[in-house]
This record gives sequence, C-alpha cells and structure tokens, in this order.
Amino acid sequence: MTEAILFDWDGTLVDSLSSLYRANAVVMQGLGLPFDELLYRQHFASDWRVMYRRLGVPEERLLEADATWAAAFDRGRGATLFPGVQGALAGLASAGYRLGLVTAGDRYVVEPQLEEHGVGEYLEVRVFGDDLTVHKPHPEPLRRALAALGFGDRPGQATYLGDVPDDMRMARAVGTHGVGIASILGDPAELIAAGAREVATSVVTWSERLVGRLTG
Repeated sequence: MTEAILFDWDGTLVDSLSSLYRANAVVMQGLGLPFDELLYRQHFASDWRVMYRRLGVPEERLLEADATWAAAFDRGRGATLFPGVQGALAGLASAGYRLGLVTAGDRYVVEPQLEEHGVGEYLEVRVFGDDLTVHKPHPEPLRRALAALGFGDRPGQATYLGDVPDDMRMARAVGTHGVGIASILGDPAELIAAGAREVATSVVTWSERLVGRLTG
C-alpha cells in the first residue's frame, strides 16, 4: 500500500515544457545546431549535459550552453501549475500521505517556483538536480528522498509520478511504484516500456483515482 508519494516537477506538477523548449532552442540556435520538437523528444535526458551531448554540443561548450539557457529561461513565467494541482496535493497531504519532490531542476530555479505557487508546504522532502552528482535515471535521487521520508528500507510503499521515461526507469530501479504522466516528452507506451506500472493524463486525474480506490 502506498504511504509516500513523490513527484517530478517540470511537466508533472507544472506546465513548463514549452518554456524549457524555447530556452533550449535559443541555445541550439546560438551554437548553430539543428533543433526542433522531434529532436528534443528523441534526445531528451533529465541530465542537461547528457541531452546537450546527444544534440551535438561540443564538450568544451557545455558550460557556455548552460549559461545561455539560464539567461534565456524566464524563471518568473517559466512554470505554471497545472489546473487542480494545489488542491490535489492538499488533499493527499490531508489524507495522511507523506509527499516529496525529486526533480532534475536546479534548486535556484525550482525552489522559488514552489513558494510562488504555494505548494512548497506540502512537499516536505525535496531533492534537486544540483544536490547530487548523478541524475535520473540513476536511482540515488529517489533513494535520498525516500530515506529522508523514512521509507529508505521500504521503497515498495512509495509511489513516484513523472512524465518522462527516465522518471520511470529511476522508480523501477529503486523498487518504487512508478506512475507515468503523459506529456509531450512522455508517450504512454514509452512510459510503460520504461517501467511505469500505470499511466495517467495528469496528477489530478491520478490522485482522484487513488482517492476513489480508497473510498470505493
């Protein structure tokens, strides 16, 4: 039985993928490299270094690319909560679930967004992309969050929701129930192939399904 629920951020709780795409397009244009939605989907990785290498960015220009991205991404308007997310998190917390965040996003970008959108209070444990030297699908970010919640020795009693295949690979590696959230980067079939036990169209839809199972 699920007792702890952890979430990805971008594309799962917040609608930020279009802003992320635009910032990456600025990077690729500045480097003179091809980029479109298909290439973004084909080469996406939770670790931006891996993604840029896949897209052809030379190793010696990775830091330049990261600086260009940071300047192009509008942190103030780059993420909007999906409708109903705040209520869903509040409902899950009220029902007694322990909630946390495991994101590839850096702390300086995501933490202000959490507070701006009023959901930080529900996510008692947070692991950011710059907290560790390894990134999804490596299991360590999720393991760290589970340990902080007190579920390090019982990952099967936790659920992780994310919108890309690397999220599901991480959950599978840890032994946590993976729920794929369909997005422009997460085709349902690809999420299932990567290890998702189930797929939902949104966090809100899934949380309603969970509550329905408990009360039905």
